[in-house]
Amino acid sequence: MGKHGGARKGAGRKPKNDEQALLDKLSVYSDEAHLKLRKAVENGEQWAIKMFFEYFYGRPNQTINHQNDGGKFDNAKNDLTKDQIDKLIDKL
Repeated sequence: MGKHGGARKGAGRKPKNDEQALLDKLSVYSDEAHLKLRKAVENGEQWAIKMFFEYFYGRPNQTINHQNDGGKFDNAKNDLTKDQIDKLIDKL
């Protein structure tokens, strides 16, 4: 058999204890991280707004074109107005 088969050192998921230890270390920054995200959203930082919506509402379902028409697909775009964004920020 080849020399690449079987279990490899360091492969696979980290033990649950390691994950919990990391969460414990990072939890002290939770309030600060929320504050920084809020300020970034208030400042109109695109990455922060995107992150907020993806975590708060979930990512939208992806539409895949299964037709063989050269990739043309009419995908409607829904942009939020400034008023809608302001209302969502106020909810933070």
